[in-house]
Order: sequence, then C-alpha cells, then structure tokens
Amino acid sequence: MATKKTSSKTSSNACRATDYANKVVAGKIVAGPHVRAACQRHLNDLSDGADRGLFFDYAAADKAYRFFETQLKLNGGQYEGKPFKLHCSQAFILGSLFGWFKTEKKDTTRRFRRAFIEQGKGNGKSPFAAGIGLYGLIADGENRAEVYAAAAKREQAMVLFRDAIAMVHQSTSLSRWCEVSGGNHQPNIAFLRRASFFRPISSEKSQSGPRPSMALCDEIHEHRSRDTIDMLERGFKFRKNPLLLMITNSGFDKSTVCWEEHEHAVKVAHGDKQDDSTFSYVCALDEKDDPLTDPACWIKANPLLGVTISESYLKTVVSQARNMPGKRNGILRLHFCVWTDAESACISRELWTAAEKTLRLEDYYGRRCTAGLDLSFTQDLTALALVFENEDEATYDCFVEFWTPADTLAERTARTNVPYDVWVDLGLIHATPGKVIKTEHIGSRIAEIMDDFELVGIAYDRYRHKELDEDLQDLGIDVPMIEHPQGFRRVASSDLWMPSSIEAFENGLLEGTLNICQNDVLRWNAACTVAREDPAGTANHIYDKRKSTGKIDGIVAFVMALGLASVKVEANSMDDFFANPVVV
Repeated sequence: MATKKTSSKTSSNACRATDYANKVVAGKIVAGPHVRAACQRHLNDLSDGADRGLFFDYAAADKAYRFFETQLKLNGGQYEGKPFKLHCSQAFILGSLFGWFKTEKKDTTRRFRRAFIEQGKGNGKSPFAAGIGLYGLIADGENRAEVYAAAAKREQAMVLFRDAIAMVHQSTSLSRWCEVSGGNHQPNIAFLRRASFFRPISSEKSQSGPRPSMALCDEIHEHRSRDTIDMLERGFKFRKNPLLLMITNSGFDKSTVCWEEHEHAVKVAHGDKQDDSTFSYVCALDEKDDPLTDPACWIKANPLLGVTISESYLKTVVSQARNMPGKRNGILRLHFCVWTDAESACISRELWTAAEKTLRLEDYYGRRCTAGLDLSFTQDLTALALVFENEDEATYDCFVEFWTPADTLAERTARTNVPYDVWVDLGLIHATPGKVIKTEHIGSRIAEIMDDFELVGIAYDRYRHKELDEDLQDLGIDVPMIEHPQGFRRVASSDLWMPSSIEAFENGLLEGTLNICQNDVLRWNAACTVAREDPAGTANHIYDKRKSTGKIDGIVAFVMALGLASVKVEANSMDDFFANPVVV
C-alpha cells in the first residue's frame, strides 16, 4: 500500500468518515462526549498523524464502503432483502477501520488492530459486525483467513453469525463465492478461493490454536473474564492486519473485561492514553443529560435513531422506566449507555449516599435494638445488622458487621478484584481463622452485643441455624431467634416476610428515615443488589443473590433487622410476637 498522503478536502464517497467527523465536531450531528472526542482524534490525526507514520487511504476506505453497499443485504422484518446502506456513523467506523494505515520501519500495516464499539440496543451492531466479518473473509486479500464470531455463550455468537449466513444467501455473488455448511451443529462459511473460513465460537467451550485474521466479539458486557479475548489476540501474531472488533451494550459490573475495555477506549478517544492501535466509538450521554425527561439526548446513545430504532419505541421504554423502578436501570443501560451498578439494581447511589452518616456504635450502649443475621459458610460474607429505633424522630439508625474466612482471603481478592484484604485491614470485616466461618465467632459477638445493648430479637435465615443455636446455648445466651422467611409468599405462622421487610427498607431510603453507619463493604453490597420480581405476577419482589453482581449479605441482614423492628401488633407491642418465636 502506497503511503501517499491524501487530502480530506474532496467530497468523494471515500471521505465519508471525515465528513462525519467534521459534522460531529461542528455540532451539526449530535453525539455524546466520547464520540465527539473520537471524531476530533480522527481530524487531529489527519493533520498531525504523519509524524507518527499514520496516513489515511481513502481508496481502501471506499473499497469497504462499496463491499457493504453493493454486496450485502439486511434481513428480518421490514429490512428483509434491503441493500445495506451505511449510516453516516457506520461509515465513520468502517472507513476508520479499513482506511487508516501506519508505516513503521518501512513496513505498512493497517493502523487499528482493536476496536471497541459501545452503543444502545437496536442500533444494528450485530449485522454491521457480520458485514465486517464477511469483508474480512472475502475482500480483505487474506489467504487462509480465519474469521470468528465470538461471544460468552454460543447462542449469542450465533446472533451475529446468522446475520452473516443470511447475507450470503441473499447475495448472488456471495452465495456463488461462499459455501455455507455444518447446519446448527458446526456452522461454517467457507471462501474456498482463499481457503478461508468464518465460524462462531464461545467461551463455553475451550478453544485452542486459532489463528484469527479477524475476531468479532459480541456483547462484551456478558464476558466474565478476558480468556476468550486474550486467546484470540494471541493468535494475531500470525497475521499482518488482524482486527479484534468488540461490540457491546453498556454493562453493570465494573470488575469485568467490558468495563476495562470501555475505560481504555474512552481514555484513548480523549487523548489520555496514546494507543494508535485502538479505535474507539463509545456512545454515552453528557453528564447533565437525563434521558427520562429529555428526548433530545437520546441520539447520543442511539446514533441510528430514526433508522433502525424509532423514537416511539424509546418513548415506550422511557415510560416503563418511569413507572416500573425495577426496569429503570436495565433500560438506562441497554438503551442509553448508562453503566448502572447492577443488572437490575434497585438501590440508587444517590439515595444510599444521602442515608450514610457518621455514627459510633458505642454511643448506643444500653439502647434497645433488633438484629438481622445472614450466615454463610465459605465464599459468602456473614453479616450481622443492628437497628436502633429513634421513637421521637420515627427514624432508624443502622449498623452492619461482616465476617469472612481468613485462609481464602488472598485468593478471593485476586480472583474477584474485590478488595477484601483492604477492608480487613481497615477493620470493616472480621477475618476468622480457617477456610470457613465458624458459628462460634458469631455467637461470641452476639454475647458481647447482649452485654452492651437491649437486644430484643434476631431475625435470621434458617441456613446453619442449628449450629449457631448450639453455640449460643454453650455460651449461655438466651435471645429470641425469629425465622425470617426469604421467599415471595407470606408464611401464616410469621409476621415477617421478605417483600414486607424490603418495602420498609426501600421506603426508609426514599423518605429519609434511615441513618446508615458509613461502611464501604455495605455500600458495595448495596450497589450489587438486584431485585427479582414474583413470577406469579404480584407486585412483590425480593433481593436475588444469584443474579446480583457481588455479595449482598449485608443488605439481606439489614432488611431482616429492619423488618423485625418494623413489626407492629396490637397495642404497638411486640411482646406477643416474641412470645412465640420460631424455635431453633
């Protein structure tokens, strides 16, 4: 490829990437902060990139445009059989990926080996990536090309790959050049002229020895580790112009590979990191944008608004977000590129932060309190919550303590990227000897609490209660232990049930009646908490440990303690309630 520098002043088809960049930077096309930065980067590099060996080959970009718009057709619904006419944002991405080159030590290669694209759901990411895969298979000039559609799960990888198969079947030229085989078991698209193939893979099955010329990684936010991406990139050493294309919606877990790649792409776009091999197109709202009240900002997360996704559809999902709190974070994440704290996070950071106070447990000596206990065995945290009611103010002051096994602390810290070791050093978690949390440690702490406070009862989950009961008996402790049912349904024998306790907790946050002792571990638990709706269709919801992005034991203990404190019976007395506790 010649290193001739081409002017960007021409208005030919090949300048579509630059035209888009100019319009975004000038404000003629509305875009979010990171896309604006990516466009400015493109323009800066056209001006100054030659000093780093960079140049833009308009003919190469035009070749990619022509392949898409003359060979590819869309599929499904209203788009079935229609030619793939590139949107201006897609032309910017495609032109950048295949138009930018770099010369280093007289060796010229394509500039971008990695690309991170984050957009709202419904903006055509999968068919666009499928088209790029077919270009890499057929038109990139690569002998024995290996193109992979990769995802966390096989079915997700097949979404993109099925688009590619449909494109082959709908094109007279592609269907003549390519052979589709393998059915659903081992699907494959072969370009026999160059002994090349395109196929799906997933992290569900171990792979070895791939030599990808192009890897298309779909929905990076669902990848739990770097394993698949790292495996594919290791194979790039055999290729001159490889490309790792990562496409995704926004995620919710900031300890994942998706957040790591998101952060890197954002820093590259803004010039905070120098990485000429990474292309960045990260859709996002500006800091003061509120998609629930201002439709003008929707296009920042949805560049194909009015093309592949309609304004009326987004109005519908915004209405759902306003009226159904359980859907709010999922909608913000999927449609407006907002990284939420959890997949269906139900505790807002603002409400939680407002409730946090600087409290000292020693200031409550002698006062009446209720407790909630969520016991664990190995991996989980054990949490004990204390709730003190301020009757004159109708508020509650809340404290939560944590325990974790000391012998597995370092391994769990390294594996999960959660700073358990730091929290132990800060005194926020008790690290108990061994690989399991022995209930005797919890029993000893309960004995201390009973000496210092008027503990009227402990609400508990029945897990491991017999072991704890034996330890309490050995210590001579006599305290009402009241089972707190964990499911959606109210148990006839108990005035405690989880949806009611959660309602008291959430109302307390909303109304400002909870004062929570500041604790980084509990704040993390709150950020990880995910609600699960009753499948029976009631309005009830519970907090789901299986779906949560991290540990929520402290929140569960807190909710049970508050539920116990909130129980009201005749004459506003809990005497009858405690007179008939569940015997453990």
